Amino acid sequence: MTLKRALNPMPAFVRQALAARNLTAAYEARPPFQRNDYVGWIARARKEETRRQRLEQMLDELEEGDIYMKMHWRPAE
Repeated sequence: MTLKRALNPMPAFVRQALAARNLTAAYEARPPFQRNDYVGWIARARKEETRRQRLEQMLDELEEGDIYMKMHWRPAE
């Protein structure tokens, strides 16, 4: 699957947070557009506090497994 939007590079702090919570595999299992949207959404935050909140939301949603941007999500079978 190719993305229609520009690819957002993953900041080191996001990669570290995924590894620290053992969620790298869960992140990589998500569709490319979701991964790209999460990273762009986190990186666009102007305030550090907002960046941290968005990162925590992403991590919590990955841990939960069936949530994407506060919406129910189910992987394609």
